[in-house]
Amino acid sequence: MPLYPNAQALIRANLEALQNGQRVRGVAIGTLTPAQLTAINAERAAEGGALPPILEEVIFFGSHVYQSRVLQDGYKLEDVVDQVMSAMDAQSVVVTSPRMTTIQNLVPRADRYGNQIRDKAVLECTRRHPRPELFTVVPKGDYNKAQKQKSRP
Repeated sequence: MPLYPNAQALIRANLEALQNGQRVRGVAIGTLTPAQLTAINAERAAEGGALPPILEEVIFFGSHVYQSRVLQDGYKLEDVVDQVMSAMDAQSVVVTSPRMTTIQNLVPRADRYGNQIRDKAVLECTRRHPRPELFTVVPKGDYNKAQKQKSRP
């Protein structure tokens, strides 16, 4: 299992701290599978050796995912935790892109809004090198959107 047994609690704790305006520290939430790690490092090596290999352990801060999924898109913290848990599943596959490193769960997940989602995790592989950071998640297929919370004056 790529995610550690306490990953869900760690992810939720960082998101709650961000919601309360607190600073957060990076927490190790799990590892990439050997197949995921091999595919990512092969892609990095194909870039002419300019990108060194990464390690399998993934860290999570949550700032960007909180800003984009909760504040901009209106998802609840529970939705984001579900998105992360799904995207970081052992069956997720590496999706190559010239601009980012991603893994995506190709097995649809039913969300709270009636969608069948294929969650994608975007990994930042340079800032915290050699460990990748789970930078954000993208719920692919979220046609029925979450209702944004109205901000209080």
